[in-house]
Amino acid sequence: MKKYKIAVIPGDGIGTEVVNEGIKVLKTIASIDGTFSFDFDYFPWGCEYYLKEGKMMDEDGLEKLKKYDGIYLGAVGYPTVPDHLSLRDLLLKIRVGFDQYINLRPVKLLKGVETPLKNKTTEDIDFIVVRENSEGEYSGLGEWFNKGTKEEYVHQIGKFTRKGTERVIRYAFELARKENRKTVTSVTKGNALNYSMVFWDEIFHEVSKEYPDIKANQLMVDAASMMFVQHPERFDVVVTSNLFGDILTDLGAAIAGGIGLAAGDNLNPEGTYPSMFESIHGSAPDISGKGIANPIAQIWAAGGMLKHFGYVDWYNRLIQSFETLLIEKQVLTPDLGGKNSTSDVGDEICNILKRK
Repeated sequence: MKKYKIAVIPGDGIGTEVVNEGIKVLKTIASIDGTFSFDFDYFPWGCEYYLKEGKMMDEDGLEKLKKYDGIYLGAVGYPTVPDHLSLRDLLLKIRVGFDQYINLRPVKLLKGVETPLKNKTTEDIDFIVVRENSEGEYSGLGEWFNKGTKEEYVHQIGKFTRKGTERVIRYAFELARKENRKTVTSVTKGNALNYSMVFWDEIFHEVSKEYPDIKANQLMVDAASMMFVQHPERFDVVVTSNLFGDILTDLGAAIAGGIGLAAGDNLNPEGTYPSMFESIHGSAPDISGKGIANPIAQIWAAGGMLKHFGYVDWYNRLIQSFETLLIEKQVLTPDLGGKNSTSDVGDEICNILKRK
């Protein structure tokens, strides 16, 4: 039997609540399958840890995490801790330290979910965004000049390397080929960002020639934003930079039913380091401890882990279980119009998986 060692970082607020349901579902799937199992080790890192210890994670945190097959991350955030600290000292530290250069976010309208877009169906909203995850505008490079004076100004520098840009674009084309998707759309802003985005555009053009079976499209980020809303059916695979990907995937979550149904994979495709799987919603301190948080996004992140480990059939079955839950509408959290608890929803997804 294959045994996977998973590092669990429940995080803050509702993170701990929804992570419990994801682990419940993973254990259920492993039990049904019978060919693999999971061992979970917990790490208390996050904003609440920072308030107690003065740090977001242990100094040797990456060394501790390195031995695991995957990292399962809950929501991170706390009202009295600046957001840039949790991003810089936890999320980016892991993403960059483990070269998780692919951020993969499905934009998929599930059956049983309403989209705010008029006359759009589940067939229209079903694409994948491949976001560069280790370079670009989130590299942390720059300088602050004349601080505190009237002549104060800053430089925020985006780092784009040929290696980093080429590998994320190639990943997008390989993904399209693997999943029988017909197009890859690159999203940039080459008319205004005359170094970084022109550089990206040229590399996209180069790489696209290696994939004559996949149609290569290019859009400016403003046009792509409009197309997400007006014509989401135009997209199969989208590849874009760190900043644009961060913004566009939240828009993608909105058209697919809300951020409570959105998950993301931070991948090191070569397996040199562990990959990390997370829901993309916040820690929601206003409902923390009430047991009413929607766990679907966090459970979807667990599905991303299964898919990364090669259990594609189980990933597909998990998506089907979400749709069964949402169509039957018997067990739903308040944000989806129900009256049930976080734990109730996790239990019901497990029950659906068992009866299929």
